Amino acid sequence: MRIDSVKKFRELKAKLEKQLSERKRTIMVCIGTGCVANGSLPLIEALRKEIESQKIPDVDVQALKKIGCQGFCAMGPVVVIQPGDIFYCQVKISHVKKIVEKTLAKGEIIPELLYEDQVSHKRIEKFTDIDFYRKQHKMVLRNNGVVNPESIDDSIAHGGYAGLVKALSEMKPDQIIEEIKKSGLRGKGGAGFATGRKWETCARVDADTRYILANGDEGDPGAFMDRAIMEGDPHSVIEGMIIGAYAVGANQGYIYVREEYPLAVQYLGQAIDQAREYGLLGQNILGTDFSFDIKISRGGGAFVCGESTALMKSVAGEVGEPRAKYTRSVVKGLFDKPTVLNNVETWATVPVIINNGQQWFRGFGTEKSPGTKAFSLVGKVKNVGIIEIPMGTTLREIIFDIGGGIPNDRQFKAVQTGGPSGGCLPESMLDLPVDFDTLTEAGSMMGSGGMIVMDDRTCMVDVAKYFLKFLVDESCGKCVPCREGLFQIHQLLENIAAGKGKKGDLELIESLSDAIVKGSLCALGKSGPNPVLSTLQYFRDEWVEHIEHKRCPAGVCKGLIKYVINDKCNGCTLCAMICPTKAISGEKKEKHVIDQELCTKCGACFTTCQYDAIEVI
Repeated sequence: MRIDSVKKFRELKAKLEKQLSERKRTIMVCIGTGCVANGSLPLIEALRKEIESQKIPDVDVQALKKIGCQGFCAMGPVVVIQPGDIFYCQVKISHVKKIVEKTLAKGEIIPELLYEDQVSHKRIEKFTDIDFYRKQHKMVLRNNGVVNPESIDDSIAHGGYAGLVKALSEMKPDQIIEEIKKSGLRGKGGAGFATGRKWETCARVDADTRYILANGDEGDPGAFMDRAIMEGDPHSVIEGMIIGAYAVGANQGYIYVREEYPLAVQYLGQAIDQAREYGLLGQNILGTDFSFDIKISRGGGAFVCGESTALMKSVAGEVGEPRAKYTRSVVKGLFDKPTVLNNVETWATVPVIINNGQQWFRGFGTEKSPGTKAFSLVGKVKNVGIIEIPMGTTLREIIFDIGGGIPNDRQFKAVQTGGPSGGCLPESMLDLPVDFDTLTEAGSMMGSGGMIVMDDRTCMVDVAKYFLKFLVDESCGKCVPCREGLFQIHQLLENIAAGKGKKGDLELIESLSDAIVKGSLCALGKSGPNPVLSTLQYFRDEWVEHIEHKRCPAGVCKGLIKYVINDKCNGCTLCAMICPTKAISGEKKEKHVIDQELCTKCGACFTTCQYDAIEVI
């Protein structure tokens, strides 16, 4: 069915909204990557068969609905039953019969499938009452966990493409750009550049062809916000790109998706085909003289292709290497034509601003960083998953209120923001508001939105070494400061972690870092030393311990530690059973000992012991 006018769109929208309101029961099952990996697709099929066999009034297979990522990845597979906001987590096929017989047929709640609060240990029935969800504000993720990512009808019923209709029928291109400028929307891929200014510059360039690009590469370790958006609400990204194309005068767009995101490619591909079929993409959109189409370009997994110019070269079929930015991409970008590149989260935000207005958008966040930001909250935190919070929310609120705090109530040590090029912030900065400028001033960055929490068993030298190794491997090698400089710093870190550090190493690291920042071609090199520099700034004593005292306080660096069993040992034998080299011996209910000759320092005993009877010296 092709929609060739605003009137036809609104008629269809009204019809779909009516059908949605008439649905008495909906059983929603997540089909995001995390839940699929945990078996949500067989779960859906099992629910379908059980519903068909039970023949319950007002419940049929049409009530069974696939949804995108709900965000609470640690709790998947997730099943949400409406009405009632009933939230069942970690659901298995063995639970299906009971769900259908008790909850769907009789309206009874199954306590063992409800989320258990990490502090009170109470079971919570509604997901709206869970702190992880209750303290978020979803703007970009508004339809994640609500719409079926494989259905354009469901997207339209929940407000999809309404912003596009408003833009094409009520606004001129320059009015759209002005609205985005006034909103203060900043690019959410890391740089935080003003989106409206970027669009305006591109639109003013005298050119016969312009391009729109969406960056869905997301190569940061521990980051998966963009994946969740592409998989959970692909139509929001497409809609935002169409609005942007209309505003700047582009007729072709590309979504650059990393190779490791097959579900995102699948759902985006389906959404693009559906949008074309409905006349919302392609020739004469909504019956106007505006035409725009989108293709998917798959990346090969190179982290450097998250950089704008390297990404454009990759899309063009060339080697993904950055170029000097004396000419901006909005003037000379893809195929040497004016190009607007934003990440998928930024594009998904655009329809919300057009629909609700820039003043509404500015009602969230801070003056210089308005709106919200999605983060992947991972690491040593109880509630792992995707969150979205207003800019200006503090790290403490994110980690301890939404994230639930540190597992086993261990001591918080640091949080790393901004991906491998970001920085590590200590406990003293937990009340820091999270926005573009504040994080940069603190020696870190917003990045695309990765947030890795660390406890007191984390070694900051080891953390810096890990991220430096990642950047060394991912450097394209085009410029010497990045290629050789990062490698040299990593070698120094390897020596320090092995107990071979020497006086002057820290000063040499800082000198090399300065040269890399000043001489590198792109942001990978210019921000590459950040993990080292931030840990030196806030955890310098720990580096000194490694170099001068040949000791790793966190008990991580194998060349500097020795595991011993203290008097807290009650002889439970768990450490002896788990030791791979049989280095631990002792009688049951008596203190055990570790044979240092056999011990490989794998740390299995240290992490397994429930009584803090194993310590590092």
